[in-house]
This record gives sequence, structure tokens and C-alpha cells, in this order.
Amino acid sequence: MFRVCKEIEFCYGHRLLEHAGKCKHLHGHNARAVVVLESDELDGMGMVCDFAEVDRAARSFIDAELDHTMLLRRDDPFLPRMREAGERVYVMDLNPTAENIARLILEKVAAMGLPVVEVQIWESGTACASYRPPR
Repeated sequence: MFRVCKEIEFCYGHRLLEHAGKCKHLHGHNARAVVVLESDELDGMGMVCDFAEVDRAARSFIDAELDHTMLLRRDDPFLPRMREAGERVYVMDLNPTAENIARLILEKVAAMGLPVVEVQIWESGTACASYRPPR
């Protein structure tokens, strides 16, 4: 099995509804997404996938929808105010945890036809969550 990883840095804000700690407040992260692709075979160039193609696919979604954006759950009472103020908001059905953001990115990259098997979200230098779909 061959494996390649591409890291993409981005910034986002969020808050977690029903959280008992500090994460219930609006706050932000300088995050790093690690997109992992695997394949049993290499293409004609000897690659799982060109890093530039992985970057283009993942970055197109991250830059357009998540980077410098407030990620809020659909029922967040602050959502209408953000929209009224003209702020960038990405609405999620679930709490915008690192785990759910990882799954969101994986699903978007997979929909572009790349053999992505896992996405990690590093919210800080010491805290990481990942999503790998069941096989």
C-alpha cells in the first residue's frame, strides 16, 4: 500500500454549543489539515496522486469555505447576527468540532475523485482529531 500526505494550513473560528468549558465561547484556531491518500498501485508517473492535485482539490474547498470563516452549528443563536453583519459563516448540521471538520474535508475531497482515506485536523501543535471512514 502506498500512502501520501498533504498538509494545508488555514484559520477558522467556531464555538461548540452545549460545551461545558471554554470552547462554548467564540474563538479561533490556526489549524492544519493533513489529507492522507492511499493506493495499492501507482499511476504512470509512479505516484499515488500528484501533490499539486491534492493541494488543488483540498485547498479549493478549504479556501473557499473554511479559511478565515466562522463555523457554526445550524441552530447557533449567533448565526443570524453573523449573517446580518456580512461575516463569513459556514453552517454545519453538527457541532463544528475538529472531528466533524475532518470528516467534512474528507467527504469534499473524496467527492472530487481522489483516494483520500483520512483527514487529520490539528487545532494546535498538540491537539489533533481525525476521521477515517469505515471500509
